[in-house]
Amino acid sequence: MNFFEELKRGRFVIAECTRCHKAVWPPNDFCRFCFGDVLWRDVKEPGILVECSAKDGKKFGIVEFEGTIRVIGTISDNSEITPGKKMRVDQCGYDSTPRFTFSAA
Repeated sequence: MNFFEELKRGRFVIAECTRCHKAVWPPNDFCRFCFGDVLWRDVKEPGILVECSAKDGKKFGIVEFEGTIRVIGTISDNSEITPGKKMRVDQCGYDSTPRFTFSAA
């Protein structure tokens, strides 16, 4: 299992170190803190919207998960979206680059 394979299956996973138990981001096959082995697990939701903007009727945002993992994507929710709002991953995928779609939690 790895990050890109799981994204292609529609799953957002992150690596967690088996030695120091820290979330490893950006995704890697070893821990960037202690060089330990990692296990892949689902990201904990909800995330928090850090930044957002709109262009041509589409909304975009940066959502932070687990206090350290920041991901950019589109926002499918049509309600008022402001920084600090709880968000969840609606869809994710990989087609030459990672793709994420978020909505309010």
